[in-house]
Amino acid sequence: MSQPVILVTGSKGQLGSELQLLAPSYPQFTFYFTDVQELPIDNEAAIAEAFEQWKPAFCINCAAYTAVDKAETDIDTCRRINATAVGYLAEASAKHHTKFIHVSTDYVFDGAGSTALKEDAPTNPQSLYGLTKLEGEQQCISHNPEAIIIRTSWVYSAFGNNFVKTMMRLMGERESLNVVSDQVGSPTYAADLAAVILEIVAQNPQADVAGIYHFSNEGEISWFDFATAIKEIIGSKCVVGAIPTSAYPTPAKRPMYSLMDKSKIIETFGVALKPWKESVEKCISLLQKP
Repeated sequence: MSQPVILVTGSKGQLGSELQLLAPSYPQFTFYFTDVQELPIDNEAAIAEAFEQWKPAFCINCAAYTAVDKAETDIDTCRRINATAVGYLAEASAKHHTKFIHVSTDYVFDGAGSTALKEDAPTNPQSLYGLTKLEGEQQCISHNPEAIIIRTSWVYSAFGNNFVKTMMRLMGERESLNVVSDQVGSPTYAADLAAVILEIVAQNPQADVAGIYHFSNEGEISWFDFATAIKEIIGSKCVVGAIPTSAYPTPAKRPMYSLMDKSKIIETFGVALKPWKESVEKCISLLQKP
């Protein structure tokens, strides 16, 4: 009997790249890693063909339009990738009895609260990126009620562009920099999220665990706290100043408080969460390797 197939979309992004690193640890599965060149997920016919050919047991959708500020003016492309394409993948997964795992974001919330957000907290996206990601969740659930949606936040890794790499570069170039201190949440090391997703896949989740889950590393910090920790870990002399969001206007509005409650994913799948700083240290040590 052939091995179960795991189809991964968005394989060149941060999460997709981390999944590729972990794949050899799961020899019981055959992985197909695809990006836009191999599988344009906004092409319904291409998705239908891929599912017919590979007959995946699991589909992990890591593909997303993540240029948050650019999305404010590039709404059609953003919606096509973050919403319409998710509907296509969810529908194909339902048709082929493929377990569908879709990755979403804390940007579906308005960030107006001050307590950790549970999965059923009211959504109210404040940006077009957040709106299209919420539409993607809705497409996912309507086309495939047995899907698993994992919302995550502040993703970084040794791959791609992210806050950790940007701060490391700027701290090497500048004597001082300012970072917003009134947006609060928790970072997510993409390697930790990838490990949890594959742990869930290996458990072969059944329909009774379908629905939305929250995942990030453990802890509650601001972007300023995040930058300060990076400075400390790399031993930079750069002076990091704290500023309010109002002093750093961006085209897209960010949620002010988007810390998520992760108890559901811990209780359902028995996964362990790593402290945010421990994971940042691990990522930086990889980035600093010669």
